[in-house]
Amino acid sequence: MIPFENSWPYDVIMGDIYVQQCPFCGANNVLLPLKPKELIRIREGKKKLLVFPCCNSSMTVIDTDNDYLLSSRPVR
Repeated sequence: MIPFENSWPYDVIMGDIYVQQCPFCGANNVLLPLKPKELIRIREGKKKLLVFPCCNSSMTVIDTDNDYLLSSRPVR
């Protein structure tokens, strides 16, 4: 079972990936430096270091589904 505290919701809008709020600084509508092709690679088992452009905080994404990014550490 995926731990809920390690997951963060995201949206894909016109080929760009956004989060409604940054889990670290609280900034709204953050455009992530991540492309939909990379989401497929992450689902296949590749880890991705994701650096949020709003505050330069980072999290390692270890899995995804259609709605959530799964981090290696709690983000909630």
